[in-house]
Amino acid sequence: MHIEVRNLNKSFGDFHAVQNVSFQIEKGHLIGLLGPSGGGKTSILRMLAGLETPSSGDILFHGQRVNDLPPQERGIGFVFQNYALFKHMTVYDNIAFGLKVKKQSKERIRERVMSLVELTGLKGFEHRYAHQLSGGQRQRVAFARALAPEPQLLLLDEPFAAIDAKIRTELRTWLKEMIERVGITSIFVTHDQDEAIEVADEIMIINKGRLEQKGTPWDIYKNPQTPFVASFIGESTIVEDVAGLKGFEDAAGNGTKALVRPEYIEVGKPGEIRLASAAMDGIVKHVHFRGSEWLVELEADGVKLVTYRPLESEVLHPNERVSILLHRAYLFNDEKSWIAENRLKVDPMPIYI
Repeated sequence: MHIEVRNLNKSFGDFHAVQNVSFQIEKGHLIGLLGPSGGGKTSILRMLAGLETPSSGDILFHGQRVNDLPPQERGIGFVFQNYALFKHMTVYDNIAFGLKVKKQSKERIRERVMSLVELTGLKGFEHRYAHQLSGGQRQRVAFARALAPEPQLLLLDEPFAAIDAKIRTELRTWLKEMIERVGITSIFVTHDQDEAIEVADEIMIINKGRLEQKGTPWDIYKNPQTPFVASFIGESTIVEDVAGLKGFEDAAGNGTKALVRPEYIEVGKPGEIRLASAAMDGIVKHVHFRGSEWLVELEADGVKLVTYRPLESEVLHPNERVSILLHRAYLFNDEKSWIAENRLKVDPMPIYI
């Protein structure tokens, strides 16, 4: 299903939950609606489903305006955050529910349900009730029930929120594989950036009811278009005084600030960094073991920074003097934002003989 949203708005009294949001989604894509809690993600999802009415704007499926269509006529499957399984029904009956509402034949219902049971890895659990299932199994039942009537669009509202971390990681992979196999256009809401990056073909960043940016996870991470996106995706530090960053002094003034991600920074003991002329002198404040790497907190001339250091490198210690090379920074002011490279790396000081 091709989806187009034009100038979508939703207000609850004086509160503007969604503000002038427009986007298009191609058929078969898996889209992650990502952003902080209360940003408007679920409101957008519910308007697509027909569970909320837009204050203004248009929602089009395959070019047809569906604003006034009831949910049951939109060809949508919805997986709720709490699964909303029928407690008095077995797994089989939960999955079959939508088909029975559509008055499908018993033979067709059994064929479809058993196919989905097999697809979702629930074989052998058909006669169990919701309270007899794990969180991951209940999630699979909810997914199968939403797919049973063969919808053209699948909507999922924080589908992994109620599941513990280990199972959540496994279900991410499972969900992505299932949706690819089924080939259905899908949109899921999450506030977990790791989840969105791992699962989604494209991400839409929603903040304060507005669409900040839409693109592939890599595009959004590499080329953030707004300060909010740059700060929301990945770990980062805001530096108020850009003049204190060696190689970026030319950007100082006009209220320019820098957002620095850990991977932009190289840290080493004196003599370790090859481009020493572009590096700042600094001191190690704290070192944290992160399993696959060290997280190092640094300070250089009053500027606080955070970076990673590989486990195979020599361990750094608090209060140790180090060299800090800032390769690039995301710069922004009230008028614009841009990514800048360290000018001393790009255009090193001339050597006179």
